[in-house]
Amino acid sequence: MDFTNAHAKGLRVDARPTDLPMQDTPATRPQAAPWAWAAWSTRARLVAVVLLIDALAALVSCGVIVLNARTAVRVETRASLATVESLVADTIRLSESTPAETLLQTLDLRFKVLRHVRVAVLDNAGERVGRPASTHRTEREAPRWFADLIKPPIERHTLPITVNGQQLGTAQITTQPLDEIDEIWGYARALSLTTAAINVAMLLALYIALGRILAPLRRLGAGLTQLEHHDYTARLEPPGAQELAVIAERFNKVAAALGEVRGANGRLNRQLLTAQDDERRRTALELHDEFGPCLFALEANAASIARIASGPTDPSREKLAARAAEISAIVGQVQTVNRELLNRLRPHGLGQAPLATCLDLLLRGFAQRHPGLAFVGRFDGLARGYGDLVDLTVFRCVQESATNAVRHGAATRVEAEVVEAQGRLAVTIRDNGTGILGTDAPTEHGTGLGLSGMRERVEALGGTFALDNAGPGAIVRIMIPVPPDRGEENNAPSA
Repeated sequence: MDFTNAHAKGLRVDARPTDLPMQDTPATRPQAAPWAWAAWSTRARLVAVVLLIDALAALVSCGVIVLNARTAVRVETRASLATVESLVADTIRLSESTPAETLLQTLDLRFKVLRHVRVAVLDNAGERVGRPASTHRTEREAPRWFADLIKPPIERHTLPITVNGQQLGTAQITTQPLDEIDEIWGYARALSLTTAAINVAMLLALYIALGRILAPLRRLGAGLTQLEHHDYTARLEPPGAQELAVIAERFNKVAAALGEVRGANGRLNRQLLTAQDDERRRTALELHDEFGPCLFALEANAASIARIASGPTDPSREKLAARAAEISAIVGQVQTVNRELLNRLRPHGLGQAPLATCLDLLLRGFAQRHPGLAFVGRFDGLARGYGDLVDLTVFRCVQESATNAVRHGAATRVEAEVVEAQGRLAVTIRDNGTGILGTDAPTEHGTGLGLSGMRERVEALGGTFALDNAGPGAIVRIMIPVPPDRGEENNAPSA
């Protein structure tokens, strides 16, 4: 039976492989250990899933082909059996005038080469006429297991050979399905080999394609390893896939942000390392320049009083009063310097007095030290306090901004405003000076907190810092979240 007849006789053809051997691979082993699957790469898992689907499709295809082939062989053999019976009857009818021996030989020769059936012509004595047909099979012989799956039961029919009412012998017709099975096997094998070759090529192409598709993920893993080792210079080239390109873009932004944070932390660490020594040096200079002369003057006045008291004459009241006045003035100067030094180290009253009061006193102190300059503060509606960190940050920011306005901006008016709104403290300091050149102004003045120090303090509390230096003057805008766990005593508005 050729390819065209196979379709004409109802044999269903499936383009899927039918004889792929079921190898013992991890993809076809349902009881594989979970740890083995977990250790596979994504590429191996995808290929294994495709192999499993392909194997299941092959099993289904084999089942369909076997069922269709079994039906086709049964129909074909029965049709051949009916055809041969008609041919035998027609041959006998057309050869009624032929001698009996010649008729039997003619029948034997005519039906030796039939397909799907075998015909044996017997005389009245039961002896076979002629020699049996050769049982040689073609080279495309189907294996036994395939034939057993498809082969229907063998059928045998016996037809009497009668001429003019006299029986000359019998014709035994036996079905032979192996001819049809051989044709089906040859077709199925060719189809299976073709499908297997196509599947192998497809799997190879899939393996190569998955390697190219998953290559950006390997580069992403290598980049994450660099970040794990604190190498924030890692960058990924954007791949062709849109989804992976988004991941690469986000990775590059995260790496850049980490690099910036690391740089900021490095700068802050360097400032922290030098802040204590700078403060000690400044304190030593204050003690040397302010307290040293005062102590020397006190010592000189004490020595002068001692000389006056030990003189041969009565001590002069006027001289003693003058010396006492000098000592009192020196003590007052020492107290002023000591108060300023302590206030610089820790703002006086911060945490004890309301925040608004501390800020008012701060601006008043600026006004006393810089007569002729105007310092205006608006701090209405503030709570008593917002915690030491927030209060100290607000105080230092106002102090540093006012210092910068006077020392670097040549301002004649400084306005400071602190308001609480929507769970945030909004701090605004503006002046009418010339502004500050750049945002990285020196930080050695004041308490050691420059603009970068203010920004780091504010951002450490989760707030934002902005400097508008476009002129006229400079405007510092700070937003600090109000801590949710501040004490109840801080909730009462300050007077």
